[in-house]
Amino acid sequence: MTPAASFLRRLSGLFYLGVLGAACAALALFAMVLMAVEDLPRIPDPLRKIIETPPTEIFAASGERIMVLGGREFVPLDQISPHFIQAVVATEDHRFWEHHGVDKLRTVKALWITLFEPGRIQGASTISQQLAKNLFFSFERSYGRKFKELLAAFQIEHRYSKREILEAYLNQIPFGPGAYGIEQAARRFFQKSASRLTLAESALLAGLPKSPTRYNPFLHFNRARARQRTVLGRMAAVGTISADQVRQAAEDPLQLADRQGGRRTGSYFIDAVVQELESEYGPEVVYHGGLRVTTTLDPRLQSAAVRAVAKGLTGLDKLLGVTDAEELEPGALCQGALVALETHSGAVKAMVGGRNYLTTTYNRAVQNNRQPGSGFKPFLYYAAMETLGLSPAAAVVDRSVTLPVVGAKDWRPRNFERRSNGPMILKAALMHSVNTVAAQLVADTGPDAVIDVARRCGVRSQLDRVYSVALGTSPVSPMEMAAGFATFATGGIHHAPFLIWRVEDVLGRVLDERIVGSERVLDPGMAFQVVDMMQGVMDAGTGATVRRMGFDLPAAGKTGTTNDYKDAWFTGFTPTLSTSVWVGFDRQRGLRMPDGRGITGGRGAAPIWADFMIQALAGEPVRRFPIPSGIRFETVDPLTGCTVTAESAGSIRVALRKDQTPCNPEETGAAITPAGQ
Repeated sequence: MTPAASFLRRLSGLFYLGVLGAACAALALFAMVLMAVEDLPRIPDPLRKIIETPPTEIFAASGERIMVLGGREFVPLDQISPHFIQAVVATEDHRFWEHHGVDKLRTVKALWITLFEPGRIQGASTISQQLAKNLFFSFERSYGRKFKELLAAFQIEHRYSKREILEAYLNQIPFGPGAYGIEQAARRFFQKSASRLTLAESALLAGLPKSPTRYNPFLHFNRARARQRTVLGRMAAVGTISADQVRQAAEDPLQLADRQGGRRTGSYFIDAVVQELESEYGPEVVYHGGLRVTTTLDPRLQSAAVRAVAKGLTGLDKLLGVTDAEELEPGALCQGALVALETHSGAVKAMVGGRNYLTTTYNRAVQNNRQPGSGFKPFLYYAAMETLGLSPAAAVVDRSVTLPVVGAKDWRPRNFERRSNGPMILKAALMHSVNTVAAQLVADTGPDAVIDVARRCGVRSQLDRVYSVALGTSPVSPMEMAAGFATFATGGIHHAPFLIWRVEDVLGRVLDERIVGSERVLDPGMAFQVVDMMQGVMDAGTGATVRRMGFDLPAAGKTGTTNDYKDAWFTGFTPTLSTSVWVGFDRQRGLRMPDGRGITGGRGAAPIWADFMIQALAGEPVRRFPIPSGIRFETVDPLTGCTVTAESAGSIRVALRKDQTPCNPEETGAAITPAGQ
């Protein structure tokens, strides 16, 4: 056989193999289409029924329904402003009038970007494909589902006109809570019907579906304006409007409706729940998927929290000399936040993020990290006992301290009273929040040891590796403080905080269910010693306000006050409930009375904590903190830590582990090295 004949024979073989492979691929594709078609939902007739999706229902932990998200108001296409129609088509699917359900050029471009440009993911769904999503109530993100949506889009395009498709789509777009479809959006944001929208208003609304929360003009006006200009640019690029119209619309003033329309749900807690759901399932599913969401909320405790914060801030207004709070802008008034969670699960039972949700939806309970001040010291004291082997009876000396800082000025922390008190035991130092003792402790343990304990207890915010971290100079949230202190309440077992117990789809199938997890992160004996010291804070220390207000159940806590009185904290817990309260100004000015005196955590935040806890635990039986094995109690002298009789004046009871003895000669007066001196 000649070489040419041999080559032709091999070429022929390859050709037949290629044909066979193509035939097999075609058969496989055909089989896949048949299987997908069998699972496709029925296309509704008329098409407008496609937007009749069930609302999402949100329930309290008790089963009480507390919120319904969903519902639309249908308007015909000829009652929608042509400007808005053009803006949406230009932004979402500029070849809508030309393709038959799939934009092939856009799909190829999106695939190329996704595959060959790391970090970028490009979408290519047409209006018909986006509309088809509402037919599916399985929210998995898979290629199989995308393929079914594609087939459904072909069916929609085959059965209905472009106008019918566009009409259904514009009536189902989510613009944020309370605005589903263009008619509701037009009334919510501009107090007018969809038919009267101007070009500027239309472009702004057309930019919202990309992210209704991020571009909400009530909350982020400049961001919404920037998105509006992007939409106008798209309209000009596809030839819908001229460059002059772009400039004019971008300069036109926007008269938004009452700013209260920017509120999401009327509740800081539900806002946080909805934000979590949006992150997990996407806005379309949250507002149109008929979810059933069971939260951790306790309505009784939530009501008590709202009352306590409102009452406490009204009292602070009087201390600050505010005579008519209603006449001031929200930013001119002090704000507050409260988080309460179950110690043995991490379930958040109540959350307040500000003094009035109708005037400010900013959630200070989870979004507003502030310096906790001395409220951070329990993490330091645990680190000192773990690293240095100290006991609550260890003798220390309150004296001036200077710590060198590389590349910066030396650190010279001062006590609140601006004086030193000399010898004292460790428990007394925490009870009275002595800063110079805390500085000596962190000098010996190092900042990393303090940060490590805080991390184990659940603090996730950035903590700076500096000595002052022990005095709470790294900002954290009330949620983190409540969860961190709950770890002490449980004897060193950490539970991550959470808001949602269970999520079900419209058919009752469980999409997600919380299984309470726990992790032992602290030694139970040392954790109890910190709890015992923090009980001293409330009984006879900086948190004694709580007892004076009538809260008499076993509890532990710590006050926190930052420089210039910019932040006032109280975080405390019983064996079952951990609660953190913060008060301060958003603009971080000092909480000072007209005579110049500052307001501390014990005076500004502790009363709110006590008021809430009295209401929250009314009728509850007395529960004491479990005492781990190996713990014993001794009555000691508050200056030396040596054993005294219970009747001795000023004596303090301390919790000691089995290997610890009071008045250890090696500890007395020398428990802390004279760092920096």
